[in-house]
Amino acid sequence: MLHDGEATLLRLGEPASSVPAPVAALVLAYIADRGNMNTATNQASRWLFPGRRTGQPACPDHLSALPGEIGIPVAAARGAAIRQQLLELPAPIVADALGYHDKTTSRLLRETGGAWSRYAADDHTRSPTGWAPHRLTDG
Repeated sequence: MLHDGEATLLRLGEPASSVPAPVAALVLAYIADRGNMNTATNQASRWLFPGRRTGQPACPDHLSALPGEIGIPVAAARGAAIRQQLLELPAPIVADALGYHDKTTSRLLRETGGAWSRYAADDHTRSPTGWAPHRLTDG
């Protein structure tokens, strides 16, 4: 987590991603008061969720149990999050990002009432056949 003035960034890879203000406030409050930081191995940990060993993050199994311990219905929250993504992004994009089958995300999209029916799944990084960039001329 990087905090520089008004910008808060989360580094999960390169480049670091911007964190919206409401979420940034929650994450910064968590960092200021996170547990498991008093041991000699973790006092300067760079991990958002430090583990018990020096330089290691918390175990995924431990992290996945935490929401349930504070009363968050994990399965329902996960389903709601996926459905919300489907309302904001085309089903093929969500399927690819989460490793779902595209038929699964299409079914969830229909159940949610989303309207991405006109999205053309294809390689959008290549130019159409016969297309050439417009050349600027001096004059």
